[in-house]
Amino acid sequence: MPELLLCGHLIDRSGMAQLIGALGREGMTAVAIEEWAAASPIYTRRMQDALNFRGDSVETIFKGLQFDIGAPPQFMDFRFRVDDHDHGEFWLDHCGALMDVEVLGDEYVTAMCHDIEDPTFDATAAATNPHAQVRPIHRPPRRPPDRVPNCAWRVTIDPLYEPQSDPPHAEALAESHAARFDLVPIDPADSGRSDYTGPLLSDVRFADFSASALVRIADEICLQQHLLTLGFTQAVRARTTEADALAIGRRQFGGIAGLTAERIRRALGLGRDLEALVHVLRVHPAVNPAGYGGVSIAADGPLRLRIAQHSPAQADGGWLSLLGPDHLDPLDALVRGVDARFYTSVVAADEDALTIQIDTAATPFPEATEVALTRFSSGANFQFNDGRIPLPLTVGVMRR
Repeated sequence: MPELLLCGHLIDRSGMAQLIGALGREGMTAVAIEEWAAASPIYTRRMQDALNFRGDSVETIFKGLQFDIGAPPQFMDFRFRVDDHDHGEFWLDHCGALMDVEVLGDEYVTAMCHDIEDPTFDATAAATNPHAQVRPIHRPPRRPPDRVPNCAWRVTIDPLYEPQSDPPHAEALAESHAARFDLVPIDPADSGRSDYTGPLLSDVRFADFSASALVRIADEICLQQHLLTLGFTQAVRARTTEADALAIGRRQFGGIAGLTAERIRRALGLGRDLEALVHVLRVHPAVNPAGYGGVSIAADGPLRLRIAQHSPAQADGGWLSLLGPDHLDPLDALVRGVDARFYTSVVAADEDALTIQIDTAATPFPEATEVALTRFSSGANFQFNDGRIPLPLTVGVMRR
């Protein structure tokens, strides 16, 4: 689960790197605001429904953040304090995203920590309560430069607060297949935790959840990634030609697909052969959840992928719709996250499906530029530890 959350977070390290050259810093900032503000309310409500912690309190807002690709544990080390139903604070003892942009200078830090976070934090909180607002206590640029916590925010629910208007394309995104895709309910009889009722915990220990709960959470995190990417694509299309939007989308896809495959392979302790690639493909967010992507894997002979052309993912215009007989670069980047010698080729292409075969070359291919740009993030080599013991956060007790 932490790996999936972190890889979802790094989607923007791939996408925004492509936008700086095409749209500049201001255009990149505008796209980031629109994609997160449109996607996060949708997937926040989905996770609340899945784990049965719906409500309208600050505590519910904080629970949602713990399952959000915007806040992968440890890399984005959110700490929480709940004062009462309507008041609380959170702060980041470590912010991996800040580490990534501080080296670019104060203008980029301000773009992320002011321009982007102000509207997107409010949008995420509004998914729980439309009268919630998130305001900074302090935030970067850091003064002094080693200030800890990296930032701190106050969350207040006030009926006098006027909710912000929906960002462009939010209504269309809410009608997407990804937003409305039905997943298998969690089995409450399964051994382990099946929901997140009860008090907010200081940290989520995923091993406490049942197998069926973990499958559901994983699928929801994959949908978060698709929704964020669809929001990204919509915002880019509004600012470029269709041809440029497709080119940017393919480069974004390749950058994150390759790095995600690499991290999954390493997390699962797999080798670099075709069998390892099959394992990675079966859990990779680009092709999950099952049924949404319409991808089937045949490994009884040559390793082949069949990508249905009439799946929900294709209808949404997401990652898989960017692939075609002349556009296999994102898939090449993905498979080479397992071994740099892998390459893809078209076996068949018709109105029903695109069938791809994966083979092994004699020598490694160079790393794709898109993956190298995404690797700039400190998240590329971030290592999770065993984490802290989850403790219930008694109202008003946990203080900085």
